[in-house]
Amino acid sequence: MVSHDTFPTAKPERLSPTLTIHAPLTHRGHGPGIVIVTDSATSQTATNGDAQPHETLDPQPLQKWAEEGYVVAELRLSASGSSDDDAIRLRDDLRVATEALTMHDKCTSKSRYAVIVYTPAAFPSISSAIDGNGEIAAVVSFGALNTACRKPRLYHLAETANPLAAAKAPAVENETVHRYGNVQSTGFVLPGHAHFVASAAAVSHSRSVAFIKKHLDGPWFDLEAIWDEHTAFEFDTRNVEDTMATMVQEPYVNHIPTMTGGVGRAKLSVFYRDHFIHSNPDGTGLDLISRTVGVDRIVDEFLFCCKHDRIIDWLLPGVPPTGKDLRIPFTAVVNIRGDRLFHEHISWDQLTVLFQLGLMPDYLPFPYPVAGATDSAKKIEYRVPGAGIDTARKLADESSVPSNEMFKFTHREV
Repeated sequence: MVSHDTFPTAKPERLSPTLTIHAPLTHRGHGPGIVIVTDSATSQTATNGDAQPHETLDPQPLQKWAEEGYVVAELRLSASGSSDDDAIRLRDDLRVATEALTMHDKCTSKSRYAVIVYTPAAFPSISSAIDGNGEIAAVVSFGALNTACRKPRLYHLAETANPLAAAKAPAVENETVHRYGNVQSTGFVLPGHAHFVASAAAVSHSRSVAFIKKHLDGPWFDLEAIWDEHTAFEFDTRNVEDTMATMVQEPYVNHIPTMTGGVGRAKLSVFYRDHFIHSNPDGTGLDLISRTVGVDRIVDEFLFCCKHDRIIDWLLPGVPPTGKDLRIPFTAVVNIRGDRLFHEHISWDQLTVLFQLGLMPDYLPFPYPVAGATDSAKKIEYRVPGAGIDTARKLADESSVPSNEMFKFTHREV
């Protein structure tokens, strides 16, 4: 089990009008260092919400990367021109930031840092400043840097990808490019920005995490142990406070078929207390079928097994207990930020649940005209394309139930 004796309480420390540093918001409390560079005008807009902000649980980059386990030095700079003086200023600002990381007692990888540039267009000379800093090992940039940079770099571009052109284009040494066609600008990654897009921001963040971990060799966490501990608190010890202690400051859970869960710590705590942890039947079990572990998330296939001996309102809202056993194929996509959970996306086939409980008839009325019906006065019923316990059997053993039996289904006149 992972030790979660205390909730992380590190706070940002402002070192100068342009430089703020934040220790890791993980239970471990220490980690490698990164520098994030933002245009002060852009970051202020995102913070104040002056640009018609979108609601999101995503924190600003300083906190978000601290939650990932890094010591974060944030430079909020005014936009520069392309003069030599601006290049010197940027070089000096980066040097001060990396020196602050080197001196920080929670920074574990002295003299080897990554830089994330959120508004490269505002700093035309930043490539030379990065190349001039021997402690910077890798660069992530939202938008291409104005001039070529020698360091390994990852670009997130606000443009539509052309797979055919990309396949033919010659590879650029030390450069990885990802394109996002569903965004208006690279502001898609900044919470509170008018162009913020949650899905694109999440994908780009995972790609950035993978890139930075590769070049800084961490921080690494046992994601399986973190997830297994969380589920043990949910289903074994049934402790709400311990469960919430495994999650970031503002997490969420979305049970997709029933739209139950909670968004934000306060609402999720109430959901766990009143509708989930103490509402599951005794003997509830999770039978793992497969597990895929990524850089910042786990995808599980499992069977959720229980006896429907009470109203399980997160699973079957308002349905009285039937006393029947359930074995339900589930999929969980779990995002882990650092050593704590950010979110859970949980899916299952509600149709198989209803079939297993005997609450779904084999046929239902079809409310539309059917071409070729022999008697237009007669009603048409369609065979419901779903199955009961066989869905669980086939997930556990692909040969246990024949495939394609539903191809035989047809409608009928009544």
